[in-house]
Amino acid sequence: MKELFNTILFEPLYNALVFLIDIIPGADVGIAVIILTVIVKLILFPLSKSAVRTQIKMKALQKPMDDLKTKHKDNREEQAREMMKLYKDNKINPFSSIILIFIQIPVIFALYWVFLRGGLPVINTEIIYSFIKIPEMVNMQFLGIFDVGATKNIFLAFLAAITQFFQARYSFPKQDPKPKDANAKPSFKDDMMKGMSIQIKYVLPVVIFFIAYSLISAAAIYWTISNLFAIGQEVYIRNKIRKPEEAKLETGE
Repeated sequence: MKELFNTILFEPLYNALVFLIDIIPGADVGIAVIILTVIVKLILFPLSKSAVRTQIKMKALQKPMDDLKTKHKDNREEQAREMMKLYKDNKINPFSSIILIFIQIPVIFALYWVFLRGGLPVINTEIIYSFIKIPEMVNMQFLGIFDVGATKNIFLAFLAAITQFFQARYSFPKQDPKPKDANAKPSFKDDMMKGMSIQIKYVLPVVIFFIAYSLISAAAIYWTISNLFAIGQEVYIRNKIRKPEEAKLETGE
């Protein structure tokens, strides 16, 4: 498994980073980290768009799905068959979001591992492809200000944490503070979603601050750029995909 991870993900990303360091003026590793992070995120972006479209379609099918659950509440097998038929008829893959997660996790982990364990400024020539030129110099001073190989950079750790806070605040769905039925008690799902929202918005940024502060600065830069990209991606998806798609469903087009 480790060899497969190295061959498919770690080594290609490491070579891409070395290539960027070689072609960037000044061989600035910090800028190379930013460019590589954005490239990887752009490659994964179509998967995110596909997952969002699936979520919108599934939301539109919520009533038929609830009807099927009620109709076949005593026959789980028939309920599952009917729901899969409903997905198939509407050309929906209910597992697309899960597939997206399974694809992204190893890629993101490998990218993070490149920055954390890449060994820069020393280039590991044993895993460099023959067509990749080894840079004559490796500049670890990001914009001449921060040493991206150093640890305990409180400013970059703060940037990673604050961008994580805004990314979670913008991306995580808002919870309705009051139930529609004044006499209804919050469900277990509502309580769980509320708890997750609080943890993601307020606890996770604090955790990331301490993690980023204890790791090399390149990892903090990666985290910050990832969060900024995620915020931009959410803005694009909301305005260009989610709102138009939901409008079409509401009008029946």
